[in-house]
Parts: sequence; structure tokens; C-alpha cells
Amino acid sequence: MTDETFDLNTEPADASAQSDLSQAASDEACWYVVHTYSGYENKVKATLERIVENRGIHEFIQDVSVPEEEIMEIKDGKKKTVRRKIYPGYVLIKMVLTDEIWYIVRNTRGVTGFVGPNSRPIPLTEEELALMGLESSWEPVVDYGVGDSVKVINGPLESFIGTVEDINLEKKKVRVLISMFGRETPVELELAQIMRI
Repeated sequence: MTDETFDLNTEPADASAQSDLSQAASDEACWYVVHTYSGYENKVKATLERIVENRGIHEFIQDVSVPEEEIMEIKDGKKKTVRRKIYPGYVLIKMVLTDEIWYIVRNTRGVTGFVGPNSRPIPLTEEELALMGLESSWEPVVDYGVGDSVKVINGPLESFIGTVEDINLEKKKVRVLISMFGRETPVELELAQIMRI
């Protein structure tokens, strides 16, 4: 592991770097995935949030996310709800990509690189954003209808089989009757979380 850290209070190296940031402010922010050392996800998130605050670059790094889910764990016969990282070793960042922002993120302690070919940052597609539960304007192709048998393809109910009960295209939600514990249970899912079987 490297001890390389980024000074939170430094200014860009020169005036041209600052002008690059100003020019890029009009660009649209996209979501990128950053790979981190295992267990450093929250530290990377906190460090990047401090950098954004100290340097006043909110318009360039707009959101830093470590997606988590709540799961029920049973230890020593006791039920306990715990939070678990959905993508261990990864942090999602909504940012306007410039050379300066790339440098800041890449040199944050705990970051090993961006996800993409040759560690070049590639923004997530609208479809990938929808599948990860992030904001998206992606319109999924719905090839199933009410009464069709479907399989859950991601999320906590992955691999469960059910029957479509209702489809709400405006909210991008579908209600599916899934057989759990010997009875039919209605579950609301994202359109992209199921596929017809």
C-alpha cells in the first residue's frame, strides 16, 4: 500500500489548471467508478468530501457514494440488522472529469485507480446507473406483461421466480408476486431487476 496522499489544502499547480476547472464547470457531470483498497471505501469518500469542501469544487465533484444495503444477520441466536457494502472495493463518484479532477481523485489515499480500459475513466451508462439504483433517464425495454413469469436478476431477492402483478412505467416499478415461505408475497422492484422466463 502506498503512503501517497493528496494535500487537502493545496491550490491547483498554476493558473491554467484553475482555468481548466472553470471551463469544465459547464460540462455535465457523469458517474464514474473508482477502485479502492479493501476496507478504504468510507475513508476515500470522507477524504474526497473534505477535498471538495476545502477547495470549493462542489460543481466538479458533485456526489461520492459507497452503496450499502441492510441485511439481517443471525449471530449467537440473535437477529441483528447490519449494513453491508454492495460493491466492496469500489466508490461511485459523480463528477465533471478534467485533468485536475482526475489528478485529485487518482491521488487520494486508498484509491488504486479508475474502472475502465487502462485505468482511463469511463462514465457509467444510463442502463448501468439504473441497474445500480442510481439516478438514470434510461428507459428499459419491458418485454414482459401482467401475468408473465419472471426471474429476479439482481438485488436481495436475486434468483427468485414470480408472476408480474402490475407494471408502472412512470415510476419504473413492477409489482411481482413471489413465492416465499409457502405463500405469495407482493414485492415492488425496479423494471430492470427482472427478466421474463
